[in-house]
Amino acid sequence: MLSVLLIDDEPALLDVLKLFSERSHEMSVHTTQSAKEALEILPEKTFDAIIVDYDMPEINGIEFLKILRSEGDTTPVIIFTGVGHERTAIEAINQGANFFLKKGEDPQMQFRELVNMVKKAVEMTYHGKNLGTTKRVISDMINFSSDPGFAIDREGKIVAWNTSMEQLTDTAASEMLGKNDYIYAEPFFGTRKKMLANLIFEPDDEIKRQMYMIVSRVAKGPLIAVTKGIKRDGSEWTLWAKAMPLYDGQGNFIAAVETVRDVTATFKDIVIPDEAQETGVHTAGVVSPQSAKPAVKGIFDKILGKTTSYYKEGVILFIREKSYPEAIVAFNKALEIDDKLPHVWNDLGLCYREMGDNKNSLKSLLRAVELAPENPEFLFNLGETLEMIGVLYMSNKYLDSAIQTFKMVANVMPNNANTWNHIGICYKELGKPEESKFYFDRARDIHIWKKDTPIIPRRNEFL
Repeated sequence: MLSVLLIDDEPALLDVLKLFSERSHEMSVHTTQSAKEALEILPEKTFDAIIVDYDMPEINGIEFLKILRSEGDTTPVIIFTGVGHERTAIEAINQGANFFLKKGEDPQMQFRELVNMVKKAVEMTYHGKNLGTTKRVISDMINFSSDPGFAIDREGKIVAWNTSMEQLTDTAASEMLGKNDYIYAEPFFGTRKKMLANLIFEPDDEIKRQMYMIVSRVAKGPLIAVTKGIKRDGSEWTLWAKAMPLYDGQGNFIAAVETVRDVTATFKDIVIPDEAQETGVHTAGVVSPQSAKPAVKGIFDKILGKTTSYYKEGVILFIREKSYPEAIVAFNKALEIDDKLPHVWNDLGLCYREMGDNKNSLKSLLRAVELAPENPEFLFNLGETLEMIGVLYMSNKYLDSAIQTFKMVANVMPNNANTWNHIGICYKELGKPEESKFYFDRARDIHIWKKDTPIIPRRNEFL
């Protein structure tokens, strides 16, 4: 009988899985409700495998795994999570997890999957991870993600192509798996060329030469970029791509994963610079095509802190006094000095929204997101505005854009209940009750678990 340590802060789940294990006689399960408690037990007792929930207070599943591996503990670990995002899965594998499993509604089925994963993980530990097993883990990881994604191995062959990617590209996984020579680029660009996953180790100049506008880049971490593509019907679309390398337990590169989103409607104002255009990637990761030096007056205004002064004035007029036209004047004064301030563009957009000026509201909020593409506050406000316009004018186009924007927020803040609720509302307005119920249930569960993580507006520090 396999001995397993199960770590989860939900007592009901622990009780159910322990009950199933006692009935099955396949696993002996010892339970704890925190990673801290587990770390106290492990020096005294060994287990064949450890199952740990990703989302726990104090020390989450990934942090627990890091501590375990840093101490030289090679016990097989399965990450158990209620959120299906590729970021969680990639981090889990890179930190030495053997498998990961998304929580579902059928406890008995979940238990069977866990038993199978424990058996495989133990077998992998005894016999070593062969290439076939590695590819299987990568494939499971990509299929685990709700975002359209694929993975290529070191030779550039497709080893995973998930269902969401099939839907995005109208291309079946069977047409792609095992293929190379950049054939996987055809559904996106109408031709074979390097995709972002092929460029993760290339210098910035080469990435730009391949017509990608870099949004952000982290050493040994994700590379995010935007580009233009050609659909199968010949129309143009804007693609938001994120690529990241995967490494084995010895730090060897084994594969590259990439997720792709169609952000044509949401980011229709973004212009991809051509190869000859001068561009510069700032330390914040945002591409700025213009290289003109600011006016002398602008330099002194920045030194004297006038941008902050005008922004603070605008915030007070906006939030406390509800004087929206006057607040807009103050925000615009700040932007005249420095037009690269995403938080000012964000609040300017919200002021326009309060005044019913949807055109200028969208324009300002898009600018904020362009400057800070992964900021959840700016993305959330853009999503809310797109949703409001979609409901107001019964426009599926705006509602679809709102859903994609809110999903970007959920990717950064998976425990923000308000985001999941808004996605549910959008699907409900689109007449899709089943999809709507999934997201409403997720928002409800976060509240029940008391794990809601609110978005704190930047302006609060001035109030």
